Amino acid sequence: MINKVNRSERRRKRHSRVRLNVEGTPAKPRLNVFRSGKHMYAQVIDDVTGTTLASASTLDKDANLEATGNIEAAKYVGAAVAKKALDKNINEVVFDRGGYLYHGKVKALAEAAREAGLKF
Repeated sequence: MINKVNRSERRRKRHSRVRLNVEGTPAKPRLNVFRSGKHMYAQVIDDVTGTTLASASTLDKDANLEATGNIEAAKYVGAAVAKKALDKNINEVVFDRGGYLYHGKVKALAEAAREAGLKF
């Protein structure tokens, strides 16, 4: 019998492969992306100390979004996490796509963060 691995397990495997090469340092922290069925989350993480330096999501109280699972919401999260990172003097990050394809919402989040001033 063939055992089919589900979608989230395949994403976790891809993410672990990506994480072998992507590491956040205090000088250049990691911008991590997570998508759930309804929401998007982004964190700027220093992997040396294991701390989250800045974060944003579609669940933020100041997010006036009609829908939380679309490209417009991803653009909001990208701009918000970039603004919070820049407020803490973080200008350069390493992008961690979290095992997701660099397409659609993940790409929109990354481009919005770049337009807001983050370099990666």
